Amino acid sequence: MPICYHCGTQVNQVFKCDKCGQEYCQFHRNPVDHECNIVRESLNFSSTPSYNQIQSSRNQLPSDQQQYGTIQSGYDGNAISSYQSSNANVQGTTDGTFTWYRRENYVPENAFDSESGIEFKGILFPYKSEILHLLVGSILIYVIGLIGFYSPQNQSILNNLGYGWIIFMVAGFYTTAFLFHEFGHRQVAIHFGFQTKFRLLKYGMIITAFGLLTGLVSLITNTPALPSLALPGAVVVLGLDEINRETGLCKAAGPTINLVYGIILLLISFLIPIFPINYFIGIAASLNFMLGAFNLIPIGILDGQNIFKWNKVVYLILAISMVGLLIFNYYIIYLPPESNPYYVYILP
Repeated sequence: MPICYHCGTQVNQVFKCDKCGQEYCQFHRNPVDHECNIVRESLNFSSTPSYNQIQSSRNQLPSDQQQYGTIQSGYDGNAISSYQSSNANVQGTTDGTFTWYRRENYVPENAFDSESGIEFKGILFPYKSEILHLLVGSILIYVIGLIGFYSPQNQSILNNLGYGWIIFMVAGFYTTAFLFHEFGHRQVAIHFGFQTKFRLLKYGMIITAFGLLTGLVSLITNTPALPSLALPGAVVVLGLDEINRETGLCKAAGPTINLVYGIILLLISFLIPIFPINYFIGIAASLNFMLGAFNLIPIGILDGQNIFKWNKVVYLILAISMVGLLIFNYYIIYLPPESNPYYVYILP
């Protein structure tokens, strides 16, 4: 039975891509769904044998000749894995806002160890401790949050009210929204027994550095800050297979965490009778709904595409809940002062 080159699933019918020459299932037949440019680059337009031929030749090798090769991570957290044998090169691609590598039975134990025989490309300091990666990523997100939420005029007002520290609180919520999203992917993957770590991405660091630079320019020139894209790293999960329950739950975990975290912050914002603390906690809630809603867009590398393919009911529940709460949250935030619940606690 033919096998999809992207997800490794056995299907009754495959579709050959005219650009990269590989065969795909109905879910990955379009170039954008199987990351065609990355596949073509990895194949170098050479006479690489088809997946079925590779698989057949590989299975004929003694186990001691089935060695591991390289894993390459793209700017968006995607990756290509190239597992070396003496006769063939097995190519595998990934998709998702976090990285995963298919063909589970080819992932060695302790794959993140420098002695595992796997070379990670596209990942910064791949063999350093996860704590270092998390620390660097958190600092970058926090700094960009500070710059993005800082406004000289608003800060002056907050300072006069004695709440100048609030901007640091909001930047902290911004950082935890990102980290909790990634930890959602990570902990569900661990639950299913996959190897996983948070890793800094080379191209993601470049994008983050550019966002940091534009923010600093806005700060120095006293101009409104432009929206900054910050993606210093992502959770890397090794060994996920086709789009199934495990994959769907791993993908749904990130937006679900943002949904729950946002609801908790929104409730807290209504319970705290102190303005402007309650107002800015409400803004922190909206950051979670915004991040979750963005990742639920069912296209490309975002979580939404694979959640939708796995279970449309789960996808619709998450998407409707996230967008509905985001709209409600913004409606409350931008109500005029006389009817805004956050302003009722201001003393006359």
